[in-house]
Amino acid sequence: MAGALIRGLLSTDSYRADQILASDIRADRLKELQSGLGIKTTSDNRAAAVHGDVVVLSTKPQDFPKLLPEIAPSLRIDSVVLSIAAGVPISSIEARLKSGSRVVRAMPNTPALVATSATALAKGSHATQQDLDVAKAIFNSVGVAISVDESLLDAVTGLSGSGPAYVFAFIEALRDAGNEMGLAKEEAQKLVIQTVLGSVKLLIETGRDPASLREMVTSPGGTTFAGLKALAAGGFNQIILNAVKSATGRSKELGKTLG
Repeated sequence: MAGALIRGLLSTDSYRADQILASDIRADRLKELQSGLGIKTTSDNRAAAVHGDVVVLSTKPQDFPKLLPEIAPSLRIDSVVLSIAAGVPISSIEARLKSGSRVVRAMPNTPALVATSATALAKGSHATQQDLDVAKAIFNSVGVAISVDESLLDAVTGLSGSGPAYVFAFIEALRDAGNEMGLAKEEAQKLVIQTVLGSVKLLIETGRDPASLREMVTSPGGTTFAGLKALAAGGFNQIILNAVKSATGRSKELGKTLG
């Protein structure tokens, strides 16, 4: 995710490569970032922390108990700390940094890798609207960013954070169903991908509610009607709800990592 953000920032010409410093424990990853993007790298988190006007925390939530005390002395009080760790509340981050630290929490998703991420942002008690705008500009470079109250970020995690996996699972299932009906798997996958792409494009370009577009292609007693009836009988909507609920709940559990 950090690599995707760096690529997004460089593509907008808002930042130069020599303004960006990335820290990682993996030497091979640092070499890849340095040679591929021309940025500066280090294996010293404290050096990265003191370097940045914006310090992006892009580690697993489980790493925060060690990471935050490590970088806290090095962070400048005028820096914006941008966390993309799932579930870790702002209050837990603020409590382990210098008093008055300006924290913004973000929940992006993996389509950032192809500049189509959906990201929600929430600012901490010391962050300003300008800090939030800076964070929003960063994530707008790799997709679309909105701001929400922090209390909604676990739900965002369960919805759009985990959402790409649900979409991929749906594509797999639809492809396999086409294969079961006699299509070659490669043919079925090509048709499914274009169907999903076309449906999303239609939704975006018409600006219509998805329910109205669904109704537009559903003739009473027709083939689509029969397919949707089978989805309803299988509890399709409830299954999706259960998935989002479960992922949201797990995000809340991860937030307890720091106490």
